[in-house]
Amino acid sequence: MTADPAELNVIRQQFARFGSKCRRYAPLYRQVTLAGLRRLLGSGGGGASLDRGLQYDDVRDAWNYYLEHDNKGRGFVLIGHSQGSFILAELIRKEIDGKPVQSRMVSAILPGATLAVPRGKDVGGAFQHVPLCHSASQTGCVITYASFRSTLPPPANTRFGKVTGQNMAAACTNPAALGGGIGDLHAYLSTDGRTITGTTPPKPWVVPERPINTPWVSVPGLLTAQCTSNDNATYLEV
Repeated sequence: MTADPAELNVIRQQFARFGSKCRRYAPLYRQVTLAGLRRLLGSGGGGASLDRGLQYDDVRDAWNYYLEHDNKGRGFVLIGHSQGSFILAELIRKEIDGKPVQSRMVSAILPGATLAVPRGKDVGGAFQHVPLCHSASQTGCVITYASFRSTLPPPANTRFGKVTGQNMAAACTNPAALGGGIGDLHAYLSTDGRTITGTTPPKPWVVPERPINTPWVSVPGLLTAQCTSNDNATYLEV
């Protein structure tokens, strides 16, 4: 497999910034396209399907290669989104949770997935020995959430932010306030309209409009987030 512009754009949008702090490794693996995912999440499914076996095998093989050739005993952070978060959650369960390599896990950042935890607890459910993060100084923990706009909360038929099982809840950790409550999001937003779902001509960032020559803008004070719940889900409200 060879990365094409679509894959490289996803790396640019979601992963490149971590390079200011970390060495980055991004395995190329088989997954459902965004168009297929929309059909899958729609009412009828549209014939799309998720082959978790193929997806997981690709990522597990990349993980094993990284451990053998590149890790060299260093701490590591696992970062995914959506399908990638679900796959990494499976990798943690099967290859890391309760095993010696867990001592090297600095954290796992798994947004866009739904992980179960017992109500009121930090561990159990999705993982047996890996807790949720509650402070920036904590290591060996997981940050995970499903985000919704404050004006568009999860509907009754949501696939995100809810789990089955008695006394279980969807985990939600607020990256802007790991200890709980509301926090300011320090977001970097694309100025050219490119996102992981495609390119949309951007609206003016300021009025009156003036040229912006950087690929990203930061808008302090514009966005806040907090973990909350309604009758349908537990989620990160933005």
